[in-house]
Amino acid sequence: MTGMDWTLEVVIVPVSDLGAAIAFYRDQVGFDLDHETQNEHMHVAQLTPRGSGCSIVVGDLPSQRGMAPGSLHGVQLVVADAEAARAELVGRGVECSEIQTIDPRDGGTFFGFTDPDGNSWAVQQLKVRADQPLIPHEARGRFGEGVEL
Repeated sequence: MTGMDWTLEVVIVPVSDLGAAIAFYRDQVGFDLDHETQNEHMHVAQLTPRGSGCSIVVGDLPSQRGMAPGSLHGVQLVVADAEAARAELVGRGVECSEIQTIDPRDGGTFFGFTDPDGNSWAVQQLKVRADQPLIPHEARGRFGEGVEL
C-alpha cells in the first residue's frame, strides 16, 4: 500500500516551569533550542536532539495544559554508544539509571533519566547509528541543505 509519508516531528512534553525545562533540555541534556516564542496567546519553546527529525515542545499550548506536568513516560531516544551518552549526561548533572542489557543483540541496551517534572526518557543503544545515522549529516537542517532557522 502506498500513500503519503506520516512523519512524527513534535512531541509535547508537559512541564510546570518553561525556563527550568529549557535549561534542563538545552544545557544538561544537550538538545538544540530551535526557538522560544512568546506572545499574547502562548509561551512555548521547541528543542531538538542532535540528529533527530523529531523535536519536543514545552510551554503553555492548550494541548500542554491538558496534561499534568511530568505525565509523559517512556519516550525513547537512540544513541550509538550508551556508555558515552550516559557519561555525558551524568557529567552535566543529569541523574541516570544504570545501563541495562535486556537483549544481547544491537538495540537491547538501555538506560533512562527523568526531567525536573518527572517526565521519563528511555535511551536505547543502536551501535548501527554510528555508521548509519537515521538522518544523514548532509540532509540535516529543518529545510534540508543544512539551513537552520
